[in-house]
Amino acid sequence: MAHTRDKHGNAPDESPVALLLIDLVNDLEFEGGDRLLDHARPVARAIAAFKRRARDAGVPILYVNDNFGRWRSDFRETVAHCSREGARGRELVQLLHPDPEDYFVLKPKHSAFFATNLEVLLKYLTSHRLILTGLTGDICVLFTAADAYLRDFELHVPADCVASISADENQRALSYMERVFKADIAPSAQLNLQELRRATAEAGRAAE
Repeated sequence: MAHTRDKHGNAPDESPVALLLIDLVNDLEFEGGDRLLDHARPVARAIAAFKRRARDAGVPILYVNDNFGRWRSDFRETVAHCSREGARGRELVQLLHPDPEDYFVLKPKHSAFFATNLEVLLKYLTSHRLILTGLTGDICVLFTAADAYLRDFELHVPADCVASISADENQRALSYMERVFKADIAPSAQLNLQELRRATAEAGRAAE
């Protein structure tokens, strides 16, 4: 896709690799949310560290988030709603609060691709390798991985950066994504983001 500049002269970043944070701006106010929070705490810490590394490596960060059926809300309202006093998921939002330079996509259903502008954004970013992190491994991350795989994206789903209500179901989902969608599920510490960017860019040029 040819890049165009908007009226302010701005264009999105360009990177062959993009990091997706799925449903991490979350109030967790649903049945099982307390159990999910227990699993999500260490995962959120791992993602926060990984996000800092991604920023340093020039990898764009995309928050892909459920709109919680709040069709009139925008992303700022969603962040405010999930970080309000008393919200079960508040500590996760505080740890992983979006930065001004981050991208965001609001989704109405499980997959980050369904009825959203994600695919268009990824084309502008020239990204064809995705790193999926977030909640929950056996539902929204899994559905997003399936749609990404069908669109020929290369996938990483770091095992330490994904949580579900059930640890067993989370592991089954990771194993499924590895087997069926060819996802690399190595922990985030094993991912050399600079090398990943270089190798992905070279592979893309070779395929042209």
